[in-house]
Order: sequence, then structure tokens, then C-alpha cells
Amino acid sequence: MGVRRLYESTYILNAILEDGDIEAVIARTTAFLEENGATMVELNKMGRRRLAYPMNKKYNGYYVYMAFEAPSETLPMLEKFFFLEEHVMRQLSLQLDPKLREFRKTRAEAQAARAAAMAEAAKSGDM
Repeated sequence: MGVRRLYESTYILNAILEDGDIEAVIARTTAFLEENGATMVELNKMGRRRLAYPMNKKYNGYYVYMAFEAPSETLPMLEKFFFLEEHVMRQLSLQLDPKLREFRKTRAEAQAARAAAMAEAAKSGDM
């Protein structure tokens, strides 16, 4: 068993799939990770979006972001899983620095607080 590290992975699924099929692929991916000793930290289904450039004559994709903690030998197995999964068009997996994760979290909280303050100011200005 190797050292447990924090990873993030973003993958693009074929957007012509039905919602149930997309959920099935996401469930298979998370189940594969958990079977290989990973623990999910975050799963963000970003939804269907237009691709920056066509891939295999397709212009739209369903984006999924996940952050997970796993042993170091899990990442090559995950990349092979993505390669064999026919509905995954592209994927990128990276080792994530815990400091970067904390920075993103504090930045998101600060942005939410700023948006709430602006909404409050707009609300009080309208009265």
C-alpha cells in the first residue's frame, strides 16, 4: 500500500448520453475508486457545456470534477479505467496540493460573503 495523496480529476463524457447513462458512468467511476482504496472528497457534476474545440466530431460534453484521496498506485489504474470507458472523451488527473485546496475553499467563502454583502447593499438601496 503506497502513500495516500490528494488527487483531482476532471473528465468529459459524451453529451449525447441520457441522464441515467451519465449517472451510471459517474457511479461506476466512484465505485472503482472506492474499490481501490480511495475516499471521495468532492464530486461536482458541472453538466453539459460546449467544448472549446470539436472532439471526434462532437461539440458538447458533460463535465465532471472530482477530488479524492487515494494510494499512489491507484492513479495509473484510474487512467486505464478512463481509457477503457467508451463514453469518456477526455480526462485529466493531477496530484493536488492540500494548501491549494484550502486556498480554493477560503476564496470561495470570501466570494460568497462578498456576493451576499452586495445583494444586501442592493436590497437596502432599493427601499
